[in-house]
Amino acid sequence: MMDFDERSDAALIAAVLAGEERAFTQLMRRHKADLYRFVRAYTGDPAEALDLVQESFVAAWRVLSRYDARRPFSIWLKRIALNKCRDWRRRRTVRNFFYRAEDIDRPDLEIAQPIAASNDREDDLARLDQAIAALPDGLKTPLLLSITGEASYREIGAALGLTAKAVEVRIYRARRALAAALGTGD
Repeated sequence: MMDFDERSDAALIAAVLAGEERAFTQLMRRHKADLYRFVRAYTGDPAEALDLVQESFVAAWRVLSRYDARRPFSIWLKRIALNKCRDWRRRRTVRNFFYRAEDIDRPDLEIAQPIAASNDREDDLARLDQAIAALPDGLKTPLLLSITGEASYREIGAALGLTAKAVEVRIYRARRALAAALGTGD
């Protein structure tokens, strides 16, 4: 029997589906850091990102039998995470609505301001996280899927229902929007 570390994602998935549940642990180890970076960039919130990564792996476990081995597992997993991120954003929007409604009713309510980052690098990273999180989904998703370089524009397009050229254009627009938001030029 080959060690789990040496197996491809497809072989690990086949092992999981054959009853070797430990193979899923290897899939999680292999993809958790990249998935966390993707989700954190989407949300801009490290704590929420941890929860959403966990939810994504649980969801992947539940629907693993639907995985199409012709596509990269990392992209399939990120697609699940993207859906979890969108659900999170919708829930947050509803919570913010009700939170603001209370704030309007109680104008004396003080809201704590976030603590400033301790140095310039942390400030820059926080600004970048916020700028990425603020991008519209149509630009943010292709950009985040392309950052790791694991997938081609064609693969990203297939995952999102777009052409490779549309992915290229959206990534270009996302980069321009980030440059404008961060004040780094065109």
